Amino acid sequence: MNILVTGATGYIGKRLVPILVNAGHTVFCVVRDRLRADKNYFEDQHIHVIEADFLKPETLINIPKNIDIAYYLIHSMSHTSKNFESLEEQCAISFKNYIGATYTKQVIYLSGITNEQKLSTHLKSRKNVEHNLVSNNYALTIFRAGIIVGSGSSSFEIIRDLVEKLPFMIAPKWLNTKTQPIAIRDVLRFLSEAAGNEKLYNTSHDIFGPEVLTYKEMLLQFAKVRHLKRYIFTVPIMTPKLSSYWLYFVTSTSYKLATALVGSMGVQIIGIPSNINRLLNVTPLTYKQAVQLAFEKIEQNSIVSSWKDSLVSSGRLKNNLHRYINVPKFGCFKDFKRRPITDSKATIDKIWAIGGKTGWYYGNFLWRIRGYIDKLFGGIGLRRGRTSPTELDAGDALDFWRVIFADKSQQKLLLYAEMRLPGEAWLEFKIENNILKQTATFRPRGLWGRLYWYSVLPFHGFIFSGMINKLANTNTLKISPL
Repeated sequence: MNILVTGATGYIGKRLVPILVNAGHTVFCVVRDRLRADKNYFEDQHIHVIEADFLKPETLINIPKNIDIAYYLIHSMSHTSKNFESLEEQCAISFKNYIGATYTKQVIYLSGITNEQKLSTHLKSRKNVEHNLVSNNYALTIFRAGIIVGSGSSSFEIIRDLVEKLPFMIAPKWLNTKTQPIAIRDVLRFLSEAAGNEKLYNTSHDIFGPEVLTYKEMLLQFAKVRHLKRYIFTVPIMTPKLSSYWLYFVTSTSYKLATALVGSMGVQIIGIPSNINRLLNVTPLTYKQAVQLAFEKIEQNSIVSSWKDSLVSSGRLKNNLHRYINVPKFGCFKDFKRRPITDSKATIDKIWAIGGKTGWYYGNFLWRIRGYIDKLFGGIGLRRGRTSPTELDAGDALDFWRVIFADKSQQKLLLYAEMRLPGEAWLEFKIENNILKQTATFRPRGLWGRLYWYSVLPFHGFIFSGMINKLANTNTLKISPL
């Protein structure tokens, strides 16, 4: 069958595409930016990458008409816009109108469990999208999931940060809220097995794990899996704003995402049982099993997707990476350095391992200080790290940078700064004729931007010199594990 997957660069979509291909389907991946599509997509004859944006109906003409099944996996959990609800509604209606005019027989939507009377803004929006996707031109299948547990998921990484960083926690009262977590592999089973199943046409089902747990119990079970002893005390005095700051400063989440999560975590997420497990022959894993499997993926360095690589993890970039790929030449300050190298492959390997646990090769304590300062002013700091210790692709998060271009064959890596700055910054590494070229470019915004550049200029002198010297020296290559 011909299957359309929207949100193909997202946490769920990136994992679903290879499953559908392995099942013998031809998959059309809809992305807003081709640069962010998995490079393997372009090498597989069963995968077609389509650049389109459902907020821009004129771009939808690129989507073929001969689609059998379409997955709607577009969400805006940490959208920065105040009117994100209307944007999600507009997106869903645009999708419905276009897909309704194709040969699509079934649309499958992954929503959230919304059985409580009082819902968060984001859960209300998910429910509204369900109504907007209903059409007489195709059958709609809705799966409503709660907390999704898997390597790289936002909930998993936030809980991991809390458990591994804090032996004692004085936490908000919403840690006593009940939920039914579900493993990512079970979510993918439900989604993939539903394709073309006429028994699921025009139906909706809650999907969830076998246990009802509070967030506190999830933290404590996570600690047991990691063989850690943790003590948690809840207090009733933390306001939603204080709770958001608590998550923001302790974990790797952004403040905007922390605010959205706190709003949702105060809502009990308990699913309504149905016959869906029997229909699709799925036996959901327990929470502990899901955590153990997630760490197996981490230890094998086989994390397929991570929420940190989403552009909304910082809120600094717009949707399209193309606008950042051409580094400006005029009105900019530059720090350019070059060094001869003897082993270009070894140098490229070091460049591709930069950041995260490996560090920046020189003056790491100064990089950490810069990260703390950024976090203090509402930025992302260095907390995102990197998804893989050795691989980089366009769109990946790399500490407080975003990978704009990464091509080993062209021996070039281009990063864009997502830290708080009075301007814009790029960092480029490129090898030409056995010469390593390292260029830091800063385009200031007004007087404050110029003052900022001159204030950090003394540090740049030895930080960037030390970094390129280490990169050019390929006698040793140390890559820290995740």
